[in-house]
Amino acid sequence: MNPAETIELTILMPCLNEARTVSRCIAQAQGYLDRSGVSGEVLVADNGSTDGSRDLATRAGARVVEVPERGYGAAITAGIAAARGRFVIMGDADESYDFSHLDDFVGSLRQGVDLVMGNRFRGGIAPGAMPFLHKYLGNPVLSFVGRLFFRVPIGDFHCGLRGFSREAIKGLGLITPGMEFASEMIAKAALAGLRIGEVPTTLRPDGRGRPSHLRTWRDGWRHLRFLLLYCPRWLFLYPGLALFLGGLAGTFVLQRGPFNIASFGFDIHSMLFMAGAVILGAQLVSLALLTTWTAVLSGIVPEPPWLRRSKGLVSLEFGIIASLTIITLGFVWSLALFFQWRGTGYGVLIPGQLMREAIPAVALMIVGAQGAATSFFAAALKACWESLGGALRRG
Repeated sequence: MNPAETIELTILMPCLNEARTVSRCIAQAQGYLDRSGVSGEVLVADNGSTDGSRDLATRAGARVVEVPERGYGAAITAGIAAARGRFVIMGDADESYDFSHLDDFVGSLRQGVDLVMGNRFRGGIAPGAMPFLHKYLGNPVLSFVGRLFFRVPIGDFHCGLRGFSREAIKGLGLITPGMEFASEMIAKAALAGLRIGEVPTTLRPDGRGRPSHLRTWRDGWRHLRFLLLYCPRWLFLYPGLALFLGGLAGTFVLQRGPFNIASFGFDIHSMLFMAGAVILGAQLVSLALLTTWTAVLSGIVPEPPWLRRSKGLVSLEFGIIASLTIITLGFVWSLALFFQWRGTGYGVLIPGQLMREAIPAVALMIVGAQGAATSFFAAALKACWESLGGALRRG
């Protein structure tokens, strides 16, 4: 019989020079398996330890898999691939997490939750267990951003103790090798529509007796960068729409003449900036659409409902027609200005009058050209992806 069919749970510990703590963590995990009656194993994914951690883990009764690629994410990915359990509960081998109390994780997994996160803020953080900046700034801010971006009810995005269905997580195609792996797992699980839950857990001061592998600002930025890249709505779409609509409203108002608010006056100079906001906003919206389109083609995210509903409009031909219409409007407007100038005998132009008409005309032509370029690029992406898929199928 395949061992994977007889084991319910793998308790996975990434390890890098944890000689002082790894044996005690393994003993806790084995004690939990013995007490609960859960059929399982303890697996240590060693990430290049040089302090004897591998030998200590083996003597303590764990199965050890060596991971040559450095990085937290690389160790966890290799551990998941080597796990034999139907479920996996992962946690650091530094005694910061208690492997002897995993009942809530296992219970949630048995109820069909695909990813169960621990919440240290609900379960309790012992004094000295989490640096001040992490506790009051980094974790709360990044967890809020994660909830906002991915609409998941997770209060502690970066808890290292978490459980999951091995097959469900393997299907996400997790790739990041570093600390941002923790965010990638939740983001992709949310985008894939997996069922995500949360249980309280505790955090204790680690027993490693050396500085943490975590680097506050570097790893915090890597987490935030990952969240932004996987949520083009907040990175591109919402800022783009705000710029586009705000600039459009400002351009419309100032095209009719100067506008005053209290002692502040707005005229053609402000109108130029409003038109710039329209152009930049249109570009950001285009990037949001292209990012989403790329993610859908590559299978990273499922096809969003709005894209399914607008299949008839999402085509190169429609994009070209719409873009040419906008370009033509701007060109005709500019041509009308030329004929007005010719009607005056090509005399001296009055900038205040000319620019009030020329700025929106030029903005229309630029936005139309952007739309055409976006349509062609989206079509090229689709063609390339279809060609790649055909080549892979033939291979």
